[in-house]
Amino acid sequence: MTIVYRSIKIKDNLPLANLIRNIFIEHKAHNHTGTIFTDRTTDNLYELFQTPRSKCWVSIIDDKIIGCCGIFPTPGLPKNCAELVKFYLLREYRGRGIGKELLNKCVSSAVTLKYEKLYLESLPEFDKAVGMYVRYGFIHLDKPIGNSGHFGCNIWMEKRIS
Repeated sequence: MTIVYRSIKIKDNLPLANLIRNIFIEHKAHNHTGTIFTDRTTDNLYELFQTPRSKCWVSIIDDKIIGCCGIFPTPGLPKNCAELVKFYLLREYRGRGIGKELLNKCVSSAVTLKYEKLYLESLPEFDKAVGMYVRYGFIHLDKPIGNSGHFGCNIWMEKRIS
């Protein structure tokens, strides 16, 4: 099994939107309002990641997209802080180090892009991911920062990366 990690391409828009929404349904998180599930940018991630100081990594096995993770300069965040976004991996590939590699690539990209902190938002339904963030050194915050538009999220975390 060869895993390819590469930057997002325009042809990834539909497969990534489907992957993300299916994972929300899998975790029974699709009924929340104010999340990526209903965010219009979910259908146009390639275009979103053309924003300066952003990066989206895609993981692929046998020409099938199995996961993604990105960093984005969310409006309202401090200049030295990016948001860790769109971090999703198909169930059958979890626990194999693929998610950790995606996260490592995003942290490396964030350092290259001169960020000092990463911020993220999540939901209780993604408790295993939240546990991974804690093990990776993210700390919980009492309130959101920035203006992601994802008011439905109620877990906020941050990590210093430099």
